[in-house]
Amino acid sequence: MQPKTAFQSKTVVTDLVLPSETNPINNLFGGELLARMDRAASIAARRHSRRIVVTASVNHVAFNRAIPLGSVVTVEAKVSRAFSSSMEVYLDVWIEDRESGECIKANEAIYTFVAVDEMGRPVKVPELIPETELEKERFEGALRRKQLSLVLAGKMKPQEASELKAIFE
Repeated sequence: MQPKTAFQSKTVVTDLVLPSETNPINNLFGGELLARMDRAASIAARRHSRRIVVTASVNHVAFNRAIPLGSVVTVEAKVSRAFSSSMEVYLDVWIEDRESGECIKANEAIYTFVAVDEMGRPVKVPELIPETELEKERFEGALRRKQLSLVLAGKMKPQEASELKAIFE
């Protein structure tokens, strides 16, 4: 199986915030943004694995900035690390200033997907080769995030989380 780069999974979804997608103060519903991110992340994971993928977890979401009605929203997703059958997908959410066209980072998230066969059984995915400094940073952090999730879920003993222990030594 040939390794792939993060760029090969890059998925960009741009859309407009409509009135039916906003809360009473005319900002995009958080759940609507989560759905948009899930779709973009799913496409990125599928591009990396070329398999059916399912959402395993939403590891992190930061709603840093409200997204107002009428905003042009861009969700950018890339696989940040591939494990045996799972892939971490990092998402950046941008809003475009209506007058200047400047893009401002509004939110970010990390999702985990698992590649499966037609029967829903996990299958192997290609290794990921990070290229840029940001990709390398996210790649390195992915193993720590995975170990932390496993420890918190009771699926790994804290003393077995070598990447987490290294932070404190």
